[in-house]
Amino acid sequence: MRDTHHILLALAFLALPPLASSTALARKLRIEPTATAGDLRFGDLASVWDEGLPLGNATVGQLVWQKNGRLRFSLDRTDLWDLRPIESFQGEHFSFDWISQHIRSRDYDPVVRELEREIGGSPAPSKIPGAALEFDSGRLGQVVGSSISLRSAVCEVRWDSGARLLTFVQADRPVGWFLFENVPEGFEPQLLTPDYGGDAEKQGDGGLGDAALARLGYKQGPVTQADGLTLYHQQGWGGFSYDVALGWQRQGNAVAGAWSITSSLSSDKAQQEVRQALRRGIGKSFARHQEYWSSFWQKSSITLPDTLLQNQYDREMYKLGSASRTESYPISLQAVWTADDGRLPPWRGDYHHDLNTQLSYWPVYAANHLDEGLAYINTLWAQRPTHKAFTRRFYGKDGLNVPGTCALDGQPIPGWLQYSFSQTTGAWLAQHFYLHWKYSADADFLASRGYPYVKDVATFLEQQTQTDSAGRRVLEFSSSPEINNNSLSAWFTDFTNYDLALTRFAFCAASEMADSLGMASDAAHWRRLSEELPDFALDATGALAISPSLPYRSSHRHFSHAMAIHPLGLLDVSQGSRQQAIVDSTLAGLHRHGPDWWTGYSYSWLGNLEARAKHGDEAAEALRTFAQCFCLRNSFHANGDQTRTGKSRFTYRPFTLEGNFAFASGVQEMLLQSHTGIIEVFPAVPEAWRDVSFRELRAMGAFLVSAERKGGRVVSLSVRSERGGLLRLRHPATGDVILKQMKPRQTFRLALSK
Repeated sequence: MRDTHHILLALAFLALPPLASSTALARKLRIEPTATAGDLRFGDLASVWDEGLPLGNATVGQLVWQKNGRLRFSLDRTDLWDLRPIESFQGEHFSFDWISQHIRSRDYDPVVRELEREIGGSPAPSKIPGAALEFDSGRLGQVVGSSISLRSAVCEVRWDSGARLLTFVQADRPVGWFLFENVPEGFEPQLLTPDYGGDAEKQGDGGLGDAALARLGYKQGPVTQADGLTLYHQQGWGGFSYDVALGWQRQGNAVAGAWSITSSLSSDKAQQEVRQALRRGIGKSFARHQEYWSSFWQKSSITLPDTLLQNQYDREMYKLGSASRTESYPISLQAVWTADDGRLPPWRGDYHHDLNTQLSYWPVYAANHLDEGLAYINTLWAQRPTHKAFTRRFYGKDGLNVPGTCALDGQPIPGWLQYSFSQTTGAWLAQHFYLHWKYSADADFLASRGYPYVKDVATFLEQQTQTDSAGRRVLEFSSSPEINNNSLSAWFTDFTNYDLALTRFAFCAASEMADSLGMASDAAHWRRLSEELPDFALDATGALAISPSLPYRSSHRHFSHAMAIHPLGLLDVSQGSRQQAIVDSTLAGLHRHGPDWWTGYSYSWLGNLEARAKHGDEAAEALRTFAQCFCLRNSFHANGDQTRTGKSRFTYRPFTLEGNFAFASGVQEMLLQSHTGIIEVFPAVPEAWRDVSFRELRAMGAFLVSAERKGGRVVSLSVRSERGGLLRLRHPATGDVILKQMKPRQTFRLALSK
């Protein structure tokens, strides 16, 4: 209790007016980070930025690590972006018709030269870093422990001198806090700025577009002192700017302070945020911080017998709460943890809509975190006019499609054209509008946003497809993300299963949503279009192929050919023996051709696929491989096999987040499924998992489900209905489907023998 007492006294002094009232305030504070098994704990501090301890609130973020023997906080904010336009996207050749002409003539080099020249040329558009704080921690001795409390979202560092740091990013404001105890005189923070004026020729080491910051051409911003604050103002491209403010003070042997980063794209002002924070005080700020995190963790929980998967799952949920909020920008490749290494982040730190953003939001539904998922939907909705204008200009069609690689404002970024301008990207994004409706059962959302967005996408695909000689609706040119890389052959003249599955989903979802709204004519129209589509292409083994002309015949990281199984659920083992055979053959093909060129997210996705196939052991194995081999010590997904044990021939380490969140979704799929319209508990858990439980996972229909399996048998199962409706629940012992009409807020408890 001595440590807690010291925290209370130390935190109180930052609440103004000063010390006369600090004792009374200290009694009100309850700052005691809650320890859990999944907490990140180390005996030292990481010495590289991407292994730093992560803190964030989806607007600002912080990584805690040690650089050249000095404690470092890497500070970031989501809307720090260079948004300069792409020169080659402004001309007459920026059109799908122009690309199509060159595909038909098999003269593709001009397309690459014209529309992809900025990939390795201009360093922007790009996410840019914020700043850093450093402390002369060498004066404190050796680090003897560092940790993050997942429940409290607080980082703690201890030194052998008795010095201690507590730091957190406040949950509800763009402010970070730090408190040092038992530090010597003269110990104070130093604000460091990114080196925008450095060596412009310094390149990244991964060929991933991570160019030197100096290539942006910025004039280095000044660091000044004003009224007790340290201020940094950085001017960017085209009038954009951002500001960092730092305020701190000493009381005895303690040093505490606050920082903020704000950008000209928002109304927040860094100097004002820090001043208000200091007036509010660290104690009150922490209390507000804890209100969010307490509510966050109350939404749902799981208990697994597998410690590795349990801890990794809890860490993914923590990262979700740190990286996405209702009114924030959605999760980008690195979210609020941009590279702090003097370079631009890998792949510009952008929004990759060919997989990365979609996988990042897979776990919000079953985890009962719909509010966090709204960051994605709200942003896509706000960018709807931008994307409709893009669709009209680039494709010459009505409706809506979304560029596969986007800047913060939704404008396209250069990439391989086959996925950067995939014709079905909008359909995959539209699935999240559909899923939000299905899991929330929110009729107002369906009418105001869900159906209008899906209808826009379906309208575009109706106009973009055409009827072939057999009367089937097809795309003239099709693609499958990163299959055949960036070659002419990456444009298929037959319908890939990736594009077909997403087109079918868009028409079917539009029909279902229109039907729910009582729009019979619309529903019939979309249903007719879905019936005009061809069947999925199968190879000689009965597995899903990439296209009718190309089987899945070699290892590949993107399971685009299997979209119909997961996440779209168009093919499911519940549909009969033929569909089960397709699912099983497709998974067998993935294993047969092996993981040579898989990345971490491939294993996470495989875990979801195996769970949908009711293969519990295989799902758990894939997810364990992800956690063991493809994550850095702070749990960040690093793409390549970090253990070099043959799980992949990719061994590099660009950090991105989609593999982390897809992992969490895979665990949820093992515990609860409702995509067929019937709720099933523990549909894909290994037989060895005799004792496993979950609380308040969300099923489609706005049903909140809790269940416990003990000794290999389900001993408790309850379902709470948020909105009322017909419950369809599979009895875990008999397999029978229970039907029960439920009222809003009613709870149904299934009687089970103990």
